[in-house]
Amino acid sequence: MKFLDVLRLALRNLREARLRAGLTTLGVIVGVSMIVTMMSFGLGLQRNAVQRFRDLDLFNEITVSGRDLIGLVSSAMGDNGGGERREGRGRRGNRPDANDPSRKVPERMLTEAALKEIAGLPGVASVEPNIDLTTYVRANKRALLRQVGGALVPNGATRFKTYLAGRMISSPQADEAVVDESFLRSFGFAKAEDAVGQTLELLAPAGAAGAERSGEGAEKGANTKDEASAKDVTRAQDEASAKDEASAKDDAGAEDGAGVASEAGRGVGDEEGLSFFGLPLEEESAGEDPVAGALAARTFRIVGVLKTEVEGSPQGGRQFRGMMPVSSIYIPLPAARVWSDRYRNSISEVAFRLARESGVLKDDETEGYGMAVVRVTDPDVLPDVQRRLNELGFNSFSIVDQLKELRTVFLILNSALGLLGGISLLVASFGIANTMIMSILERTREIGIMKAIGAEDREIKLIFFVEAGLIGLMGGVFGALAAWAIDAVANRLAYRFILQPRGVSYVDFFALPPYLWLGAILFAVAVAILAALYPAARAARIDPVKALRHD
Repeated sequence: MKFLDVLRLALRNLREARLRAGLTTLGVIVGVSMIVTMMSFGLGLQRNAVQRFRDLDLFNEITVSGRDLIGLVSSAMGDNGGGERREGRGRRGNRPDANDPSRKVPERMLTEAALKEIAGLPGVASVEPNIDLTTYVRANKRALLRQVGGALVPNGATRFKTYLAGRMISSPQADEAVVDESFLRSFGFAKAEDAVGQTLELLAPAGAAGAERSGEGAEKGANTKDEASAKDVTRAQDEASAKDEASAKDDAGAEDGAGVASEAGRGVGDEEGLSFFGLPLEEESAGEDPVAGALAARTFRIVGVLKTEVEGSPQGGRQFRGMMPVSSIYIPLPAARVWSDRYRNSISEVAFRLARESGVLKDDETEGYGMAVVRVTDPDVLPDVQRRLNELGFNSFSIVDQLKELRTVFLILNSALGLLGGISLLVASFGIANTMIMSILERTREIGIMKAIGAEDREIKLIFFVEAGLIGLMGGVFGALAAWAIDAVANRLAYRFILQPRGVSYVDFFALPPYLWLGAILFAVAVAILAALYPAARAARIDPVKALRHD
């Protein structure tokens, strides 16, 4: 018997028992729709979570850290002097032991040369060193302590994509800045448009600013000065030698610019004045206002206000984007580097000088950066780039390190949801088996005639398998369509009654990839055929003689 003949016979048998076949198919439809709906919900959660991470640049960025200056100096001083251990302190002292095998210490520093080497790796789109400044900022007649960050220009990070007003910084050399929403409240701007076009100033002690105006470079140890500054230096040194106490206080600042000592010698006098890291904030000079020139400032024009806060969150919760630390103000990276080099804090200054004195930092070497963010061209190449960074002697971290745990969680969730849906299909399989058995009882005489005229057992089995397969196929197709409809309605209802009233944009909670509904249809067919195993075997064992006598 040809397969087409078997197919026609199976379709005829199903048509003759429409109600029973229809009810059985309905059970399969319910089972398949349950499986597809519940698994599509789990896949939707996984897709939304992964997409959220992707939108936040967590799959596109790697944090890279090198040997920092303070750790380098501490290691060198400990190796040379060993005073910390001689004084009876613990082996670790106040820092983790660099020789501790449980803690991997970076082998290299993140210098400019290292950043260029990293930028040349395959798959690397950009390298952005982290420069954070905690300094006083003056804007809109207010002066507040704020976090200022250096930003790579142009910048591909998503944190610089959405603006309430304005735009991104135009070029690395521009004296421009972008601010976030918290800046508006802190400095009294009613709306974002009011801040765009205004200026902000970074404040520092006047002596160091004088060195900047006289042409002193950002590099430590630069001593190029104009003629007027040289006169101030000579006068400051003469006064400092007459005042040992003031000279001792201002000695650290004199290294960055002798103008600091000059202003300090005139401003401090016999009493301690207001100071910033040992640098006086008050000065007096003949023929000038005592307050005028007390602070140095560098001015930036605000060109954009970033949208950084989550809608509906209490007290303006910030959106977390990317691996770079969040700042309230962003200025071009070169300007941030110059400012951080010139106005370093006392601890960094001491570490820098010790590094020079101990020889761990050569005269032609820079101190480097503590951390940098490496942006890759595609998330697929991120593991390879991270491996190369570790081979180069740096420490690295990315969200991919935790991705295995995340995948395990979603695997367990999807398995549980699929199991719940599979129970419905299991119940439907009992209906298929019952339908096939009833079909045998009704067609016993017909089966006997077929076997009497030469039909083989396998052909009898094939008829029942085809009938069960057709029920599974129709139930799978209509079940997948029903699941698609359920997903669409559920998404609309969730948006209409849950998301929209809270001001949240539309979210598709379900994911229905082709492999899911195709797999569900094939699974339904397989379950139907398995359910027909016993009825088919029972039909094949029917004795033709007894079957012909059956009424």
